[in-house]
Amino acid sequence: MVSTPIPRRSDALAPLTADLGVCFGGDYNPEQWSPEVWREDAELMVRAGVNLVTVGVFSWARLEPNPGERDFAWLDEVLDLLHAHGIAVDLATPTASPPPWMGIVHPETLPVNPDGVALVAGSRNQFTPASRVYRDYAIAIATDLAERYRDHPAVRMWHVGNEFGQIDFGPEAAREFRLWLRERYGTIEALNEAWGTLVWAQRYRDFDEIVPPRRMPYLVNPAQSLDFRRYTSFALQRVFAEQRDAIRAAGATQPVTTNFMGFEPLTDLWSWADEVDVVADDQYPDHASPTAASDVALIQDLMRSLGGGRPWVLMEQAPSATSWRPHNLPKSADRSRLDSLQAVARGADAVCYFQWRQARSGAERFHSALLPHAGADTEVFRAAVGLGADLRRLRPVTGARVAASVAVLFDWESWWAGEEPGRPTSRLDTLEQVRRWHRALWRRGIAVDLVRPGADLSAYRAVLVPHSYIVEVDAAAALRAAVEAGASLVVGPFSGVADSNAAILQGRSPVLLRDLLGVSGEEWVGLPDEPTSVTAEAAWTTVPAVALEAGVLGERLRADGADVLARFDGGHLDGAPAITRHRAGAGTAWYLGAVVSDDALGAVLDDALDAAGVSGVTPDRVLPDGVEAVRRGDALFLLNHGRTTGLVTVPGARRDLLSDADVDGQVTLAPGAAMVLIERHAQ
Repeated sequence: MVSTPIPRRSDALAPLTADLGVCFGGDYNPEQWSPEVWREDAELMVRAGVNLVTVGVFSWARLEPNPGERDFAWLDEVLDLLHAHGIAVDLATPTASPPPWMGIVHPETLPVNPDGVALVAGSRNQFTPASRVYRDYAIAIATDLAERYRDHPAVRMWHVGNEFGQIDFGPEAAREFRLWLRERYGTIEALNEAWGTLVWAQRYRDFDEIVPPRRMPYLVNPAQSLDFRRYTSFALQRVFAEQRDAIRAAGATQPVTTNFMGFEPLTDLWSWADEVDVVADDQYPDHASPTAASDVALIQDLMRSLGGGRPWVLMEQAPSATSWRPHNLPKSADRSRLDSLQAVARGADAVCYFQWRQARSGAERFHSALLPHAGADTEVFRAAVGLGADLRRLRPVTGARVAASVAVLFDWESWWAGEEPGRPTSRLDTLEQVRRWHRALWRRGIAVDLVRPGADLSAYRAVLVPHSYIVEVDAAAALRAAVEAGASLVVGPFSGVADSNAAILQGRSPVLLRDLLGVSGEEWVGLPDEPTSVTAEAAWTTVPAVALEAGVLGERLRADGADVLARFDGGHLDGAPAITRHRAGAGTAWYLGAVVSDDALGAVLDDALDAAGVSGVTPDRVLPDGVEAVRRGDALFLLNHGRTTGLVTVPGARRDLLSDADVDGQVTLAPGAAMVLIERHAQ
């Protein structure tokens, strides 16, 4: 339903980084300022080492003050000025924020919330992606921008929209949702079968009777909800694709991208990945969280994986505090630097911020920027100058890949379906489980790729499935092939429960994986608030002296050929297998029949990684608290996100690209410190 994407170049960023090295900059909103300020901005950008800015994201009202009218004179001057100072431009279509006149003249373009309330203009994102009127205006402005600036030497990339995550439940969405359902199912009988509409007498006579899952007296049909999520991702993707295609049709040849938002719940980024020439992402971790560094590392691994390992763009981050949390903590200069170096370590070839100059008015007036209200004589701006110098030193890293031998299975559709109400527990959070499992590998310095179900797993020695509520035939076959070829597989609880319509697979669970795992279950149960003890069996010969506990959810399992490594000790599941291991072909599969403690999870993963011959990038089994180690190409990144000094063993004699110091043996990393080490002979 979305147009076929133009084939991507192997690395669409390569021409840009060949010219500029690591790209550095951020969102620039010159429409908010006078030409005198523009000239000051350009000079300060050069001083900071900024070489790439995004222009025009929120400029629609300036570019089109009245329907069909165009004002490009100011943008001509801005682009010429930036080019004269050697600054490249990622030119945006301004379509994320329509002018107020659009909602006034065309109220059908405004979104409607689940309660049936139409939202109004006066903020941003005030459009429904279903509206043909909105989309026609968006295509028109994208076309005119591309025709005017396709050959401008400053324009090196195109940026469509901004942070796609709008949702609409109104009549426009209802009409488009019905069309989408007709194409998906063909007949209303097929839809009724897929949705199980005989439950609660929900059977439909015609597609025209179906509405989006608005506010209802009780629980929404989970199949209907799942399909509406699929439709919403499609509708947003179509908005992007139409503008991208308009840019291409106008003759522009530069790479086209948009900014993702990590694990954004309204967009299935696996389906979006081949639509963009360059993967880009906005990242705003909450550094009040003790797991912020590992959580954002997971997102960065996702971005690299979406692009097939190619370099990606960190499009937005905050240099200090955000303004949209209830309580906004600032970043130190060291923290801001670490965030950027972490992105480069995990595959980014561009490090950008929101925004260049702090806004003096509007909703984001307290959101930090590289150039604060107080001007250049500030700690934040001095930190930006220092980061620019650091990134220039990392030019040799551009284009290099992060090699991973471990895959983590993640799927948006399974995430959506697995979090619908009416489950054994609402406490099992798919994304939190993925974070926990990834964090265990992060602490061990082991690189991870994220993969979608059914993907070829032959390149990986270990495959982890923290929680996949939906497992279909192709995904089960790929997991089986990986294990039989010699890989280690670890599967978490409540996986393989349902099919693609969110209907429960019949038989002992996980139905499509039970032969591979050598274990099967008959009941999923919520566990008490107090931890449930788990006792290791004699078969688990490598179990460390750690607390083995379970919580949240457990399963009543039966071993069908698997070795039982641990059993529940007490409670509803007393004596039932909790952790199992099963040999299959040349590999081995582990199954966790509960959400186990971090120590227990780490012990299982260590067994699986050892069996697969997977180790970290340093000789340390587990890195010091807060220390991150990543190898990108020939460079070893060491970053200390923690509050205490960490000692890390370095393999071989190396040189630090950031300080030019020689390193051999063990290095001491103070809190906030970073090193990027290459072998000395690579100088």
